[in-house]
Amino acid sequence: MTPAGLAYLPTTPPTGCPFDPPEGLVRLRREEPISRTALPDGSWAWLVTRHQDARAVLGDLRFSSDTTRPGYPLSGMTGGTPTAADRGFIRMDPPEHSRLRRMIMREFTVKRVEELRPDLQRITDELCDAMERSPERPVDLVRALALPMPSRVICVLLGVPGADHDLFQGFTSRLFSREVPEDVKAATREEFNAYLEELTAAKAADPGDDILSRLITGHEAAGELARKDVATFGVLLLIAGHDTTANMIGLSALSLMDDPELSGTLRRDPSLLPGAVEELLRFHSIIRNGPRRVALEDVEVGGQVIRAREGVIVSVPAANRDEDVFEDPDRFDIRRPGGRHHLAFGWGVHQCIGQALARAELEIVVATLLRRFPRLRPAVPLEDLRFRTDQAIYGCHSLPVTW
Repeated sequence: MTPAGLAYLPTTPPTGCPFDPPEGLVRLRREEPISRTALPDGSWAWLVTRHQDARAVLGDLRFSSDTTRPGYPLSGMTGGTPTAADRGFIRMDPPEHSRLRRMIMREFTVKRVEELRPDLQRITDELCDAMERSPERPVDLVRALALPMPSRVICVLLGVPGADHDLFQGFTSRLFSREVPEDVKAATREEFNAYLEELTAAKAADPGDDILSRLITGHEAAGELARKDVATFGVLLLIAGHDTTANMIGLSALSLMDDPELSGTLRRDPSLLPGAVEELLRFHSIIRNGPRRVALEDVEVGGQVIRAREGVIVSVPAANRDEDVFEDPDRFDIRRPGGRHHLAFGWGVHQCIGQALARAELEIVVATLLRRFPRLRPAVPLEDLRFRTDQAIYGCHSLPVTW
């Protein structure tokens, strides 16, 4: 507990239950669905744990995503004290948020993602080929597949050289860690931004068929973006398009290996895969640090008045296990009705722009593992796995497997 008597945001699952929401969230949702939680800087914010209240906050523009506004509940993920120039469009409010979001929306439409499926499958198959050829057992599924697959995909989309994959994976690992000191994170952000500024300068000189090049030749050339804005787009998309999907791949594989009967059902009937992906997203709810907002005026949510300049943290893991919305919410059910009611991709105007891509990546990876590695299994007991309770995005640090 903090000196003020408030607990910090829960991040650790119950002992022996790595798939469950962090300890204490269920009790809060049932007994005190809107409560106060301590922040590392000594301040506090409201913690929202009920599904209907979470949607109310995320769908109401009286709650701001602007990290520069007084009272915003900052964390290491949001950059300590970000300036207006480097926060990215997801940390902005309409109309500026809407203007910038529209510039890249067409890159992540369902139609565009469907066109990318052959490339997603090719990348997945190449990584699985390397797994099969590996002379070593066990193989770490995180390093062999979960990390490199979305990394390679987003690098192709942004035109990032393949040799730089490991470089920006190191950037994201430090930025999302709860244990890395803030000065190290600040230096990492500067290094990451400098890398993207160099990359965008190279693309301005020699544009390619990628998102960054199109931002430069289209919106920068039209005076709608500055070069620094293009680099900020790159930082945001590299982080958002990589770490979340990578951790979902690891947890999804672990869930299916833990239930051979379910794996067999999906193998026999691939038409169930889209529903399985939605349930995996709901069940694991890997975003453990937000989303976050600050009230622009006094707003009543769930019977609680949230005053202007008071911060709000929405607990996605708690909301996605709300029994008022999901029957028997702790049961993994790939045939669950209303599967897309989950909040894994957020809600409202800030809902994840890359959700169609994330869904396709998960579906292709899961289907490929089921088909090519029917005997895939963990090489160590579940209790010996180290989970990312030290990170803002939950997952497995490593996942040794054999087959």
